[in-house]
Amino acid sequence: MEQPKKAVVVTGFGPFGEHTVNASWIAVQELEKLGLGDSVDLHVYEIPVEYQTVQRLIPALWEKHSPQLVVHVGVSGMATTITLEKCGHNKGYKGLDNCHFCPGSQCCVEDGPESIDSIIDMDAVCKRVTMLGLDVSVTISQDAGRYLCDFTYYTSLYQSHGRSAFVHVPPLGKPYNADQLGRALQAIIEEMLDVLEQSEGKINCRHKH
Repeated sequence: MEQPKKAVVVTGFGPFGEHTVNASWIAVQELEKLGLGDSVDLHVYEIPVEYQTVQRLIPALWEKHSPQLVVHVGVSGMATTITLEKCGHNKGYKGLDNCHFCPGSQCCVEDGPESIDSIIDMDAVCKRVTMLGLDVSVTISQDAGRYLCDFTYYTSLYQSHGRSAFVHVPPLGKPYNADQLGRALQAIIEEMLDVLEQSEGKINCRHKH
């Protein structure tokens, strides 16, 4: 019997500020060309850099696809590696978005926890991807920057009870090109799915006894 396909949603961001071409969306489009193998239905979306759209869109994506995993990709002007973010933060959103808006409360979810961790072990994913010997460096971070990247991550983690991930990429050409970013994303997401399955396999074993 064929295994039902797993849905995976991957998002990149649209242009903002000096990022007239957003490397995150370019990387996601490259990933779309490569795919995630026959057992995965990959759905990609470009998210505008707008707080209110994010708040509306993330729950809608979960409802539409019931994904195994949602991975958000964002660009960081300061990054020189591909960075796996461990957690999203609820408070401290003072930066204005593309609509010159920021949340009045400066937080994602009123009375939500201070921060939420992904259920994916990012250290394990980082080690595995590094061992593949790709031509990119992968590192770990616990601060997604308190702008739309962090806001999206927290909103998604809150919605999915931690079944989300966030990957920061450097701007194009600093140092990686679109192809390198796409291949790195493919490898990272495949390892994330694997780590997720293994951790859930362990949980299921515990329940059976």
